[in-house]
Amino acid sequence: MAATDDNTAKAAPAVEIRDLRVTFTGGRKPVQAVNGVSLAVQRGEVVALIGESGSGKSVTLRTLLRLHNERRSQITGQVQVAGHDVLALGPRALADYRGKVTSMIFQEPLLALDPVYTLGAQIAESIRRHEPVSQAEAHQRALALFERVRIPSPERRLAAYPHEMSGGMRQRAMIALALACKPQVLLADEPTTALDATVQIQVLLLLRELQRELGLSVIFVTHDIGAAVEVADRIAVMYAGRIVEEGTARQLIREPRHPYTRALLQSRAHGAMDKGGRLATIGGSPPDLANLPAGCAFADRCPMAQDACRSTQPDAVVLAPGHLARCLRTDATAALASPV
Repeated sequence: MAATDDNTAKAAPAVEIRDLRVTFTGGRKPVQAVNGVSLAVQRGEVVALIGESGSGKSVTLRTLLRLHNERRSQITGQVQVAGHDVLALGPRALADYRGKVTSMIFQEPLLALDPVYTLGAQIAESIRRHEPVSQAEAHQRALALFERVRIPSPERRLAAYPHEMSGGMRQRAMIALALACKPQVLLADEPTTALDATVQIQVLLLLRELQRELGLSVIFVTHDIGAAVEVADRIAVMYAGRIVEEGTARQLIREPRHPYTRALLQSRAHGAMDKGGRLATIGGSPPDLANLPAGCAFADRCPMAQDACRSTQPDAVVLAPGHLARCLRTDATAALASPV
């Protein structure tokens, strides 16, 4: 029995989200930002959340660290991270959990880092908050982290303030800070959005290399499906606060079965496009999260929608092991050629 329990513990996902719902109540109407998200991330796995702005990606990610104003939000469901019931943690346990068990790389490090402290001081403070080490040892660990994320002249850069670094170097420093206390789960909230294309590739490759080296479980949020394919083992496509399709990167690129996933793939430049050709676009606008429709939220923008799509909320259809889509027309999308 003990051996069975050990095997079960080893097989438990690093992150398990069940029926997560997040509603913001600070405005005139409640905004249903996340509507029944369920997602599991295995140990050592990278899962990308993709979708347009406002689809609920970052809200889902921030819930894993309880970063929402709890007086202006209602959160229900279950969130288990490395054995911690995140939604039930008290203030002290939550402070111990943040940074040590789960940490985050934010989209804009210039806003996330404290402008009045040096980078070295901020990393050392984080280490000493979670581990009983001296200031000198914390400084040496910060130096080693800067070397690991390949920041040139690391000793000198530890004494720099955030505004004295370039965007790419600040993002590397943000990655070093996120890894400072050896977390089990790393959350990356569009970490390359503010960077130019060359630096984006460098940061993505660095993240993937560190993830493999340290065995991290990673949830990577992006609106760029190309970036998701570069770093992710699995991809979950979000729309209007719901996961509408989920599968391996290979499945979603070669056999997308939700019309929204197909539209995302068609709306990016790729090698098969004719030179000078026009990019496909997704017509219409995302729905108002304060007034969600009764049926599929994508129906009004979907070229394949039927009357049933506008009145019925689609259940998840299992298309293959690990591949599911919430759509009433998966039979029709199966007959279509790959969009890339």
